Amino acid sequence: MVQRSPKPAPRATADERRVSGLDAYFQISARGSTVAREVRGGLVTFFTMAYIIALNPLIIGTAPDAAGNLLGGLPYLDGGGQVLGANVDATITLVAGATALVAGLMTILMGVVGRFPIGIAAGLGINALLAFTIAPLMTWPQAMGLIVVEGVVIALLVLTGFRTAVFRAVPRSLRSGISIGIGLFIVFVGLVDGGIVTKPTGSVPVQLGVNGSLLGWPMLVFVLGLFAVAVLYARRVRGALLISIVGTTVVAVLIEVFAGAGAKSADNSTGWALNVPSLNGVVSVPDLSLIGDVDVLGAFGPSFADGFRPHLFFPLVLLVFSLLLADFFDTMGTVVAVGAEGDLLDEKGTPPHLSAVLMVDSVAAAAGGIGSVSSNTSYVESVAGVGEGARTGLASVVTGVGFLLAMFFAPLVNIVPSEAATPALVFVGFLMMSQVTKIDFDDVEEGLPAFLTLALMPFTFSITIGIGAGFISYVLLKVARGKARQLHPLMWVVAGAFVVYFASGVLNLLAR
Repeated sequence: MVQRSPKPAPRATADERRVSGLDAYFQISARGSTVAREVRGGLVTFFTMAYIIALNPLIIGTAPDAAGNLLGGLPYLDGGGQVLGANVDATITLVAGATALVAGLMTILMGVVGRFPIGIAAGLGINALLAFTIAPLMTWPQAMGLIVVEGVVIALLVLTGFRTAVFRAVPRSLRSGISIGIGLFIVFVGLVDGGIVTKPTGSVPVQLGVNGSLLGWPMLVFVLGLFAVAVLYARRVRGALLISIVGTTVVAVLIEVFAGAGAKSADNSTGWALNVPSLNGVVSVPDLSLIGDVDVLGAFGPSFADGFRPHLFFPLVLLVFSLLLADFFDTMGTVVAVGAEGDLLDEKGTPPHLSAVLMVDSVAAAAGGIGSVSSNTSYVESVAGVGEGARTGLASVVTGVGFLLAMFFAPLVNIVPSEAATPALVFVGFLMMSQVTKIDFDDVEEGLPAFLTLALMPFTFSITIGIGAGFISYVLLKVARGKARQLHPLMWVVAGAFVVYFASGVLNLLAR
């Protein structure tokens, strides 16, 4: 297994262990960690996740619903069909504050209840599905109501033990494939957000940088960040990831002051990808009026008006089912990846406090709907904090506090450009590749499903699709080899659910 920073983690000193109740509750010493490492890891996780405060508003804060309104009720277009820029900007501000609040509270809840080093925030992919597929079919409060319904259903699955049972039923080879796939997934995310991999206008799906070259100051910052974290890690410097993020942020600020790279746009292909590293104030007061603007069952109303209407009801059920599967298995993959990176899995590949972790994640899904910020879920970027030394829920508490402070200190958070934070994701993806030695590629029954899982995650940009392909192929190969009796019953159930998931487009058309 690839050596971590440092690995094996040195035991806490006698003075560090005198944290009494805090140490005992979070099992800091028992997991070979210290308060300092947890704080450091929690900060790294926050910095690698903080982009969601800016990105989530750009996705769900700029899309109109079926009534032509933005989140919060402001109209998207004026009478002449022109976009009301002031309304869009106001909505983005609303979503940013609510995004940080819900992420902060749910991440702290994960730390205190789940006692696992995972950050929680609005899920990417789910928010896009919400903005561009669900909201155009109904009002925004109704769309957020579907998110609440999805969260409640997942919570019931946890309470009945079904979600935990599915987690335990997954074979070890698939779990390793999931961990590696997520590693490749976050590498791809890091390279795209860092501007190293871009989408050209021609037929080629991706390319290097700007027109096939590393052009521009932001790319230099990314390269310096990746080089810095690699050197610091190789020299066993504690806090390598955090030092890299802070150091390259300073470089980015200086570059912006003296060179003025600006924001990336159609006219400026060499600008900063997500946010410009410049200080525009320090404190801002968030507007949290979006909280509670939700209509839980309103979307189902027309399905029962003047009698039951299946053509209206079943498409909604499929939408909720799609949200549920995406949330359900993204979390499973993330928990496996974080647990593997931190050596927190037991001999069966199960992390500690699993039921509590899954329950908090389920509550977070519903909380995202109540907060009007989309379903909140566990973030795979948490492996960056684990790579920095985080091993307990105390790190999640630190990450959550960072989000709560970000509501008021958004200008400071926005100083960190994605080019300074994403090298940490690329490096952690490298660390997660160590799991590949646990897959027997000579056995097609074990190797091919794991391969499809790890390959399709980055290539389809979906953790859920990768896991679904792995489940279905695993079951089919076992059946083809006459080994159906070796399959756990839940593997049949989950594989069948994924067949429905992949066929949801066809089923949706048939239901109309």
